Amino acid sequence: MTSDISIVWLGTIASLLAGLASGVGALGVFLVRTLTHKLQDGMLASAAGVMLAASFFSLLLPGLEYGEQITGQTWTAALIVIFGLLSGAAALYFVHQKLPHQHFELGREGPDASYIRGIWLFIVAITLHNFPEGMAVGVGFAGGDVNNGYVLATGIGLQNIPEGLAVAFSLLAINYSRIKAFGIALMTGLAEPLGGLFGATLVWLAEPLMPWTLGFAAGAMLFIISNEIIPETHHRQWKIMSTFCLMGGFSVMMFLDATLG
Repeated sequence: MTSDISIVWLGTIASLLAGLASGVGALGVFLVRTLTHKLQDGMLASAAGVMLAASFFSLLLPGLEYGEQITGQTWTAALIVIFGLLSGAAALYFVHQKLPHQHFELGREGPDASYIRGIWLFIVAITLHNFPEGMAVGVGFAGGDVNNGYVLATGIGLQNIPEGLAVAFSLLAINYSRIKAFGIALMTGLAEPLGGLFGATLVWLAEPLMPWTLGFAAGAMLFIISNEIIPETHHRQWKIMSTFCLMGGFSVMMFLDATLG
């Protein structure tokens, strides 16, 4: 029991460190005068590539392996992981429909929230983005494969750096001071340890849910990639550049998984 609890805390701490990487990226507001749209699109696309590879190599494939160990049947394992995948995407869709939020460039989404300041809508959007990332890290550790958890935490941390920078400069663009922009960008990363604790605890309490939980975390991240990040990075004239940046991020995460996993 003690070792199980230690794994839960390890997943939570790792997701916290990954979330704090947003603050590392946000430090750029003190070092860089401006962040061009082209550079922002490239960085966010690279982050999407990391998330995409993490979904496949660190969540879905391990989920299938766990499912086979539990059920003894490949097709049953696949169905469980697919159900988790669709559940994760549906959950994120439901939350997006119910909570008003605002994206970098695409504007407001969700219910009418004219009474809420734009900055809070922006923070809600980033929180919705970061929670499933933290959950993925927590689930990765809770499955007992600590190396997989480290790979996930490293990959998520790396992709949080450009995200933190983009968040900070977006706040700077709406007349927030550099200090406030940095502080808010740093705080948005604190949703990740909450997700990490949730994911790790869920698996600890019901380990047979592992294949479903891994699929759920992957589905949530894939929803974010397809519904938010790709449209954000493809609505200007740098679609091809963003596509190759996504592939670059995917390659980095695949390398990390192959060498560290």
